Amino acid sequence: MLKEFKRPQKLMGNAFEITVVSDDEKTANGHIDAAIEEIRRIEKLLTTFSEKSQTNLINKNAGIQAVKVDWEIFDLIERSLRISKITDGYFDISYGGIDKSFWNFDKEMKQLPDPELIKKHLKLVNYQNIILDRKNQTVFLKEKGMRIGFGGIGKGYAAEMAKRILQNRGVVSGIVNASGDLTTWGNQANGKSWTVGIADPDNSRQPFSYMNITDMAVATSGNYEKFVVINGKKYSHTINPKTGMPVSGVKSVTIFCPNAEIADAMATPVSIMGIDAAVNMVNQINHLECIIIDDQDRIYSSQNINLKN
Repeated sequence: MLKEFKRPQKLMGNAFEITVVSDDEKTANGHIDAAIEEIRRIEKLLTTFSEKSQTNLINKNAGIQAVKVDWEIFDLIERSLRISKITDGYFDISYGGIDKSFWNFDKEMKQLPDPELIKKHLKLVNYQNIILDRKNQTVFLKEKGMRIGFGGIGKGYAAEMAKRILQNRGVVSGIVNASGDLTTWGNQANGKSWTVGIADPDNSRQPFSYMNITDMAVATSGNYEKFVVINGKKYSHTINPKTGMPVSGVKSVTIFCPNAEIADAMATPVSIMGIDAAVNMVNQINHLECIIIDDQDRIYSSQNINLKN
């Protein structure tokens, strides 16, 4: 008898939940253990908090020298740069220079950072200054003080890799949910498609719509989870890499596509670049769809979305 086995787990600083469909609890738990192991491995690789991580090494050597890295990191950076090109730089892993120093989005934050200071740091944000050398397998950040970080793509990548491990172990259906960025394959234990709720930004526990999906990833970026209010204006935790300022005007963005890494990465630029430009871009990319809710609760979606209420 097929059943769904779920386990919540804190990983990469986020609440993950792994679901596998199986007829045996012990087997299911073994699969989930393997998926968690894989996500922990990726966390070690990508974290900027550990002295030993390759990401940290790349940042430490910014403006000094190229750093030899594992192919896995090299390829992830290469894919990130491809997304930067497609999104005209609105997705940029070199945002690390601005992020943590000005915007911690905690309740103590009472004023906007100094615009001059932001300008100075913005010079360091430029994906074109991330130099990859495939022959030598190295990464070089051209400017001293540059920093890369995988906050915009890492969770999706981890979800995708955990899914791959589970599929290789013969799990025919399941979900890896990386704190709202999730990837699904196969069907529920009862044979029906997985159903995902699209969160209502004003009430994140209450979906405003549902979609049936399978073999599909969904990523959501919203200002309802992490934000600050300064002088009565709400600023979301998503930073525009071109201005160094947080996004305002968009409450939430939901992206659908077959790959969780791409869904995760696209959620950021779609919430930053302006609604018309974003919908237009998404409509030009195969197998990519989006739903955007603005501050006035107006709903915009790409051309192939059918919402069920």
